[in-house]
Amino acid sequence: MSTVARESAGRLRTVGVKETRRATAIAFFAWTIAVYDFILFGTLLPDIAADFGWSTSEALLVSTLVSIGTFVVVICVGPLVDRLGRRKGMIISVGGTALSSAATAATMSSAYLVGVRSVSGLGLAEQSVNATYLNELYALTEDKRIKRNQGFVYAMVQTGWPLGAMLAAAFVAIIIAIFGLDSWRIAFLIATVPAICVALLCRRLKESPQFVVQQHVRALRKEGRVEEAAQIAAAAGLDHQTAAPFKRIFQGKHLRNTIVLSLAWLVNWFGIQTFSVLGTTVLQTGKGIDASNALMLVVGSNLVGALGYLTHGWLGDRFGRKRVIVTGWILGGICFGVLLLGPSNTVFVLISYMLGLFFLLGPYAAIMFFQAECFDLDCRATGSTFIGAMSQPGAIIGGFILTGLTAAAVPFSTAALWVGALGTLVSGLVMLGTKTVTPRAAAAAAAAPASADAVVPVAGSVPDEEVGG
Repeated sequence: MSTVARESAGRLRTVGVKETRRATAIAFFAWTIAVYDFILFGTLLPDIAADFGWSTSEALLVSTLVSIGTFVVVICVGPLVDRLGRRKGMIISVGGTALSSAATAATMSSAYLVGVRSVSGLGLAEQSVNATYLNELYALTEDKRIKRNQGFVYAMVQTGWPLGAMLAAAFVAIIIAIFGLDSWRIAFLIATVPAICVALLCRRLKESPQFVVQQHVRALRKEGRVEEAAQIAAAAGLDHQTAAPFKRIFQGKHLRNTIVLSLAWLVNWFGIQTFSVLGTTVLQTGKGIDASNALMLVVGSNLVGALGYLTHGWLGDRFGRKRVIVTGWILGGICFGVLLLGPSNTVFVLISYMLGLFFLLGPYAAIMFFQAECFDLDCRATGSTFIGAMSQPGAIIGGFILTGLTAAAVPFSTAALWVGALGTLVSGLVMLGTKTVTPRAAAAAAAAPASADAVVPVAGSVPDEEVGG
């Protein structure tokens, strides 16, 4: 059956094994490179500050202002992806990463730096685009192994965060060893190369079948064939909606999860900003670890963070994503508290920091897939990126509090305890207010014929209680 025939019938093609695995691999590399650029800034912030003669509080202020600009960019990505498509969204987000890295290398002032680093918001939005795209592909995939372990497979993609952070730290160590401490511009310039390569790889992706039909429905509406559009949408199991995506995520079944998840992200990013983005600052300033050892600790701890993603993704498939997220973030907050209150012994710091990142970062493998399941097709990218964008207000607020406390002569370790460790713990408690959802697509797709030409109607997500969960 041709694509046009499927669209006209309101039917969705199944996704082949090769296509599913190729998309998963490309999404992994895209997210890794996006994180690599994002974390590179935080890792090199002490060197940038030294080059421009900034104090610790001034450097934190710049980081906070960058977060404001990043928020503005990220929040615009969702509607763009819901309008242009998931494939184009991935190309734009990775291309934005390359642009951000190249422009950062040419930094001449703090104002310029804030502007160009804001563009990194395109890369930061990559995880929401990935979650939206892969959620739709996995709902229709013929790959039974991925079908059974969607959360674990997506966790592999999400390991791009700790791996990207690890690569950034390792890359900085190599660049400094070769070119010296004032080589941060070279680091950003070289970082553009892998980003460009991955953006080109994204061109090989196919659009998700759900979005293809959604576009056909929109075209019919535009032509005034509203009734026909409604019939096709119904046949495909898609909601026939005319409201703007932003309005939709604050209506009906979407409202509760939009608010609670946004708040959870906001507070959790107190911890991300403190212990991941500013990880080297915590270790050097807060625990007295020297620069070279701090970089090695970041590398080692992010390897454990990658294991955290796989563990939480696997557990989420078996015990529920919500339970895993809540438990992980509460334990993460406790581990960071132990880190900051304990001795500055290198071994103790390494173990407690590793465990903290394990429980702080790992649940993101579950939450990204969880929140993609919370929204219908027409507003899925908007909902997921809006929630993800709340990371930046969290970074902004957390950054301002850290800046204010350090400017008031509060020890950085104490400031990090009250902002980062407590924020991580509270975010886990906030997650208790979310409404668990189960994708209705799963049951329909599971019964689909195992053929690339097979078609199946697919719906959005519904609360567990509506499917007997």
